[in-house]
Amino acid sequence: MTAPVPLSGPRFQTEPAQLYREMRREHGSVTPVVLDGDIPAWLVLGYRELHQVTGDPVLFSRDSDLWSQWDHIPDDWPLLPMIGRKQPSILYTVGERHRERVGMISDALEAVDPSELRSYAEKFADELIDGICAKGETDIVGDYAMLLPVRVLARLYGFRDEQGPGLVTALNDMIDGRDRAIAGQTHLATSMGRLLADRKDEPADDVVSRMLAHESGFDDVEIAQDLMVMMAAGHQPTADWIGNSLRLMLTDDRFAASLFGGRNSVAEAMNEVLWEDTPTQNVAGRWASRDTQLGGRRIRTGDLLLLGLQGANSDPQVRTDGSALTGGNNAHFSFGHGEHRCPFPAQEVAEVIARTGIEVVLDRLPDIDLAVPAESLTRRPSPWLRGLTALPVRFTPVPAL
Repeated sequence: MTAPVPLSGPRFQTEPAQLYREMRREHGSVTPVVLDGDIPAWLVLGYRELHQVTGDPVLFSRDSDLWSQWDHIPDDWPLLPMIGRKQPSILYTVGERHRERVGMISDALEAVDPSELRSYAEKFADELIDGICAKGETDIVGDYAMLLPVRVLARLYGFRDEQGPGLVTALNDMIDGRDRAIAGQTHLATSMGRLLADRKDEPADDVVSRMLAHESGFDDVEIAQDLMVMMAAGHQPTADWIGNSLRLMLTDDRFAASLFGGRNSVAEAMNEVLWEDTPTQNVAGRWASRDTQLGGRRIRTGDLLLLGLQGANSDPQVRTDGSALTGGNNAHFSFGHGEHRCPFPAQEVAEVIARTGIEVVLDRLPDIDLAVPAESLTRRPSPWLRGLTALPVRFTPVPAL
């Protein structure tokens, strides 16, 4: 048997599509991989196999306590924020309690007025464009896409607008996973705790108040954990969805029309990104509750299975012609699948923020163009999330609104 593949290194940054093809060719649809510290896992790259794993929450559980490797995991393991243990959030809850939690979150988000959501997204997008539009050039990822989603989410949840910039910094520090990560997480947790206390005293028409009032009766710690998950899952992938879609529009001739007022093309480019360049590439994970077979592999009780969302999206058995546009086909795995998929109202919120963010750029900076050669663009060094480190653009300077 060939050696397991390290789930790290520059190729996840530079040529993941080629890497997933090689893995599939050498190992099949379920690939043995090693994480930091030589911790073994399986990466599920086959579309059919991923459907099987995400569709059977009993055999392939979200309960990380099942993991057979905990004895080998040090307290300072860098992936602990992504593969938590005894974490009282929606990510690791299973069964009926999980379904109640999804209900609480979905009800709280479903009550968001769509026109109000769009007007918040436009307001914050316009403010960010006002800060750069007179310059004639900018990094549209660092100066715009990475700042927008969390501002909108903070408003929906009940934070005051002036708290937005601090939350942006904290969340981006946390997701970067470097020396500021713990400080970012602490700032976010403290801010959430304060907001929960405020809303218990003085409820309002916002997501936090609706979660506190929900009949399922989750406690403050559980709600705070879920809000942090919602904020992180709602911000970074949405920011990358904006950045990756703008990159596609600026570099791919198939989408030239979207830069000249073709609104249909914005939706098409966004959908294409979810197939070809999805912001969430790989997800940890599921744990086998008993010995089983998957994709011709023997999976042992307690094994960790990583969900290879991008690998499955580009499975040649599904994408027989990888160069053809997908049209409106949204049978991709970018929002997950099964009872642990991203709740539908959360998907809608992300889509409104991303689409509004892109449309405001095209309205306000109509002649936007790439300022560097396309091949010089680089990605963040992560096997989990795929986004640009920067997207330098130029445009005719225009006055602020």
